[in-house]
Amino acid sequence: MGSVSVRYIVDDVAEAVAFYTVHLGFEVDMQPGPGFAALQRGDVRLLLNQPGVGGAGQDFGDATPTPGGWNRFRLEQDDDEATVAELRWAGVTVRGDVVTGRGGMQAIIEDPSGNPVELFQAHR
Repeated sequence: MGSVSVRYIVDDVAEAVAFYTVHLGFEVDMQPGPGFAALQRGDVRLLLNQPGVGGAGQDFGDATPTPGGWNRFRLEQDDDEATVAELRWAGVTVRGDVVTGRGGMQAIIEDPSGNPVELFQAHR
């Protein structure tokens, strides 16, 4: 089986690239044009497409790819509360507060297009 990638539809690829590289530690793997970029952070490969660009950004019959929703990928953090506080201070949108559950703490942040990213800190 090959590698796994996550694809997000974003309104502005350059703005999304800046968000993921500055705030979440991703690196640009490739950015061949203004409507697409591939980013990497450890084992996570993130593909960013603008609507209407490339095969992934095209309409699928009566459905047009758009940003947002609740499906997300999770990034593990060492200190969720401090990370969330830093991101809030930097102007990043956080959906609600840090939530503590059975497995640990989590918070949901949004990229500039409204796509969610879960930050998670496991109980130790």
